[in-house]
Amino acid sequence: MAARLDPLGRAAFWAREADLDPTDVQAGLGLSQALRAMGKYDDAIEATQRVLVSHPSDVDALLEMARGQIGRGQGFYAIDPARQAMALAPRDWRPASILGVAYEQADRPDEALAAHRQALALAPENPAVLTNLALFYANHGDAAQAEKMLRTAAARPDATVGIRQTLALVLGLQGRLDEAEKLARQDLPPEAVANNMAYLRAAAGPAGPTRTWDAMRSSQ
Repeated sequence: MAARLDPLGRAAFWAREADLDPTDVQAGLGLSQALRAMGKYDDAIEATQRVLVSHPSDVDALLEMARGQIGRGQGFYAIDPARQAMALAPRDWRPASILGVAYEQADRPDEALAAHRQALALAPENPAVLTNLALFYANHGDAAQAEKMLRTAAARPDATVGIRQTLALVLGLQGRLDEAEKLARQDLPPEAVANNMAYLRAAAGPAGPTRTWDAMRSSQ
């Protein structure tokens, strides 16, 4: 039921459930995820902290804490919960992929690349893993490698609209605006395409792409 609601509705639903039982992991994480979707990262972190008080070794809660910290641009504080989750679930690709993004935000590129590669070894065909690693390459000036990985991710049957639009962004920031526009039109209404293309043209300056990758990796 809650999954069909918008983020505000989900937040209200899970807040009621969490009030009824503060130790309910599903309610606490559902509330945190809904708040994070609304951009309320501090509130999302607070909701996750309440879960971790009673369930300190819950992998999903630790990952949600890391995502909240990344969402507010504080990747350094995402490193510890992501590491804890990795120790608890060493075969799960999610902690390694999230840890890679956290290291990027903390300006630790060598550790970021190692974490992304570890995630890729655990889940070589996962589109989220491929996209996070592609964004790393894009942020470090290797647009060709980023494009290659994003094309692989976008071709997967479980690829999301966001992955295809990330590929469009990579193409656009290489100056291939016609390709980017064609790809954008597969998923977005005309007004959204127009806004995106205007952004890509404005981002053609030397600092534009870097700022774009920083913003996108914050949302992964």
